[in-house]
Amino acid sequence: MANRLFQSVVFQMKDSIDRVIGVIDENFVIISCSELIKVGETVDISLLVSPEGGTIVKDGYTYKTFGNKNKFEYAVFVEGTDEAAARYCSLLSVSFASIKQYYDEKYDRNNFVKNIVLDNILPGDVYIKARELHFNAEVSRVAMLIKIVSPTEVSAFSVVQNLFPDKQKDFIFTVSETDIVLIKEINADISPKDLDHLANSIVDTLGSEFYTKAVVGIGTAVVGLKELARSYKEAQIALEVGKVFDTEKNIISYDNLGIARLIYQLPTTLCDMFLREVFKKGSIESLDQETLFTIQKFFENNLNVSETSRKLFVHRNTLVYRLEKIKKLTGLDLREFDHAIIFKVALMVQKYLKANPIKY
Repeated sequence: MANRLFQSVVFQMKDSIDRVIGVIDENFVIISCSELIKVGETVDISLLVSPEGGTIVKDGYTYKTFGNKNKFEYAVFVEGTDEAAARYCSLLSVSFASIKQYYDEKYDRNNFVKNIVLDNILPGDVYIKARELHFNAEVSRVAMLIKIVSPTEVSAFSVVQNLFPDKQKDFIFTVSETDIVLIKEINADISPKDLDHLANSIVDTLGSEFYTKAVVGIGTAVVGLKELARSYKEAQIALEVGKVFDTEKNIISYDNLGIARLIYQLPTTLCDMFLREVFKKGSIESLDQETLFTIQKFFENNLNVSETSRKLFVHRNTLVYRLEKIKKLTGLDLREFDHAIIFKVALMVQKYLKANPIKY
């Protein structure tokens, strides 16, 4: 449909511009032209395309790109290589860019989904627009937020697009220079492990093949278009919480945040008060790295003294001595379940406070 709009404008302008004018698409095929016989021909300017969108001169024609700034999408062309041709190209590119924007806003599904996710469309208009676009609204989908940590010259957006080429089911768009959103259609009975595996495939492809480090936040699976904004916000929260509590993980799922999600939403002043109340006898700062490592392993082995001592390659009595030392310093006996819970939460609160300094 966009091609027909372009062709209509070309015909309206051909009398005002006494030259051959037209538009080529991302495959360098002429999709509209004032000389209809040229429609369908391929123009070989692929090596000359400028990402900055400057004019290109070749074989007696002047070209100028428009559309997506990150990659070649469309270009207008005007017969001639003089200054007038360059001016015509600039005017035409502005006109066609406006037409494309209008088309995207009215007919493009990807743009429609982006507006839903970013809350740029009224709730009452969502299903009306979905019917206009013949959009399947009642299927399961999940939002994934892909954050590029170490960008390279490779377009991560293009890589992700190539991984999910079905534009009728999967929608990909950028929200910043480093953030890419994937709205993925899924089976209703898909497991969290399958979603983790899918996210891992994205991270592995970017890392192993293109040397681009990325982390992925996964929202919850939702049914209904209006719920996509919630899934996206959950993916955002997953990355934010993971940045504090799971710094070594590349994949963070909202469903697996657990108590970290609650702590992240607490005021830092309240967290500081909690630490001071818990550690009245002695500060958590008094524990050395070896002791903290012992505590971590003790929690990982479900408070099992024998299993923890085996994993630490120390005698059982040595571990008991260390636990007694912790009890003496803090007043908390980690062998008691209630005390262990308090200590675990306190460690997480301390980590949260280090990431979010108290502001008075």
